[in-house]
Amino acid sequence: MLCMIAFAPAVAFGAPYAAFVMDARNGKVLYSRNADTRLHPASLTKMMTLYIVFEAIKNGEISLDTTVKISRNASSEPPSKLGLKTGQRIKIRYLIRAAAVKSANDAATALGEAVAGSEKAFARRMNRTARALGMTNTTFKNANGLTQSGHLSTARDMSNLGRHLFFDYPQYYNLFSRISTHAGTKVVHNTNRRFLGAYRGADGIKTGYTRAAGFNLVSSARRGQERIIATVFGGTSTAQRNAKIAKLLDLGFKKAPSRVKVRKPALPNYSKIPAASSTPSRSSAGQTPQRGASGKTIRLITAVKKSIRPPKRPAPAAPPALLASTKIEIESAVLVARLSPAPETSLTPAINTAQRPSTLAVATLVATPKPRPPASNRPEITPEAPVVLASQVVVSRDTNSGGKSWGINIGRFDTRRAAERMLLKTALKEMATLDGALRKIVSHGGKYEANFISMNKSTAGMACERLAARNVFCITYQP
Repeated sequence: MLCMIAFAPAVAFGAPYAAFVMDARNGKVLYSRNADTRLHPASLTKMMTLYIVFEAIKNGEISLDTTVKISRNASSEPPSKLGLKTGQRIKIRYLIRAAAVKSANDAATALGEAVAGSEKAFARRMNRTARALGMTNTTFKNANGLTQSGHLSTARDMSNLGRHLFFDYPQYYNLFSRISTHAGTKVVHNTNRRFLGAYRGADGIKTGYTRAAGFNLVSSARRGQERIIATVFGGTSTAQRNAKIAKLLDLGFKKAPSRVKVRKPALPNYSKIPAASSTPSRSSAGQTPQRGASGKTIRLITAVKKSIRPPKRPAPAAPPALLASTKIEIESAVLVARLSPAPETSLTPAINTAQRPSTLAVATLVATPKPRPPASNRPEITPEAPVVLASQVVVSRDTNSGGKSWGINIGRFDTRRAAERMLLKTALKEMATLDGALRKIVSHGGKYEANFISMNKSTAGMACERLAARNVFCITYQP
């Protein structure tokens, strides 16, 4: 059993040895040995390849269903590989699975070429992203991690990259814990399946092996509220590496407090990283990488030649009275559908459902009131005995007053566009509780706060609970 193997940090390795342990919740270092020594990362490189692919999907550069044509360069990569053929077409989602689970070199190269047009261009983007993430001792030369002069990283940098994968793209993190998955052409098995099955709480992240690197592993495990990330460079075998990483994780769980405030790592800041000076390459589909003012690489999927500002939307042609009557007619149709009694018990004329309901049809549901009798003939009705008429229909409607004075805040952003994008994205994800809420952006201190308003207290609280479960920041407030 893994837990019975003694922890001996001083054991000599065939390749240089390094180890690093951190509390994933706040990034605190719990153990470190040769953590900043630049070594061969091997297939740990694919963590960065996948991070950039997830980023490209988020930016709209590609999608999971984008079809990629495999190049000769990708198909000729040595094992481990998926076995792709030159000219073969396959979707991005299957390449992601093959790279994350099987550690397929041909899939990783194909992903890099799909995002940047060539593997060299993709390596430049990898290095730029590494700088933006604070990986100061890492240099990438390819997308798959095969040994190449100058292709180096450290145990500390790879641990931080694993932490970013967990926090920045949690929707994809489950890929790294899959024991097997279908990669489009066949079922592939996880290179880390032995450790995932042997260590309690392990759920990722990535293995790596070359002769120059030895047996590497970045692993994450969760027990209760604690999550530890540990990294080993230079193991002598799979079994020895797994035993070493198990002891490092045990050490982390022993040192980490049960409860600690979660501090997510900052997203990559590209504005401080200078853009590459080389000319961006053109992909096989004729797509040219574009550089924005911030230096972040954005690649257009469509061949747009000119962007023309759309004209203002014309005013409604229908007069307000007609619009109001149309609204009443629609609401009346809904009322008919909800309140029309069954045929065998109906006391009102039947409505032909094949015809379009109208306001007149609704009127037949409510009995026309008789003229009021003289005051002397009116029966007395006491408050203790209210009279409810069978023909009465009471329709209530929520308004923005009263209980709907609550709102939720989902963060502050540097630009209005970022706040608008987050509001739209959140509204689409959580339509069940945010349906009917209004989106509002408030400028404060040079930042833009994203809010949903016109909610009642219970709905606002429920929305925040559901968003928190999705790792979305949320607080309720009453204006």
